[in-house]
Amino acid sequence: MKKLALLAVIGALLLMTVSSFAALSGTINMVGSTSVQPLAEELAQAFMAKNKGVKIFVQGGGSGAGIKAAMTNSAEIGNSSRELNPDETGIHETVIAKDGIAIVVHKSNPVSNMSTDQLKKIYAGEYTNWKQVGGPDENIVVVNREAGSGTRGAFEEIVLGKTPNTSKCLVQASTGAVQQSVSITKEAIGYISLGSLDTKAVKALKIDGVEATEKNVLAKTYKIQRPFLMLTKNAPAGLVKTFLDWVLSPEGQKIVAKEYISVKQK
Repeated sequence: MKKLALLAVIGALLLMTVSSFAALSGTINMVGSTSVQPLAEELAQAFMAKNKGVKIFVQGGGSGAGIKAAMTNSAEIGNSSRELNPDETGIHETVIAKDGIAIVVHKSNPVSNMSTDQLKKIYAGEYTNWKQVGGPDENIVVVNREAGSGTRGAFEEIVLGKTPNTSKCLVQASTGAVQQSVSITKEAIGYISLGSLDTKAVKALKIDGVEATEKNVLAKTYKIQRPFLMLTKNAPAGLVKTFLDWVLSPEGQKIVAKEYISVKQK
């Protein structure tokens, strides 16, 4: 009898578990930043794998589109890879990740620090020789990401502003390719996501005297950085809240930490 009773309890618990998963259903539409999009898609896929009744659709369109979608409530979640402007009010933001952009040079390069203005002038094509920033008398080889790259978009927004990027550059289609090019080219300079930095291959510059580290990104003292935001019209509720709570959970932040900086530090 005791064995039958135990089996009955186990069966009831299993039924409750299955029912709770089955009860979680619905659709979430996300729109916005192309930089956040790959991470949002990976998070969505992992969440849907755990909750078969949930469908999450992720679209790009840029941070502006994500902010507008949240403000107008035309999507459940708007994604942004920049801080909100003072006039972008009346929406709720959830910071799901941070992304620092490291400025990298060849390990033999004697330059170890650079101002944001000097960096801007290099990528604008105004500075073309390392001696202009305290380095050797060698031409600078500028390494850029391809047009449409989220990392390039963030770099241009933070460093260049409205100044055009130089056309005299080596364009690479991935973070790994940029890092590889810089590691074998003594005159090169490039930029990569901090989470992908390999200090055995390249050297990361201090910018305005501040090292590119997770600690400095989280403290906002390293300026070439951006938040990854998921925005909602009001405070998250229902399925959206369940999803965002999971994104901020250890399981969700483990996915974030593969390439970006977790906002839930141990």
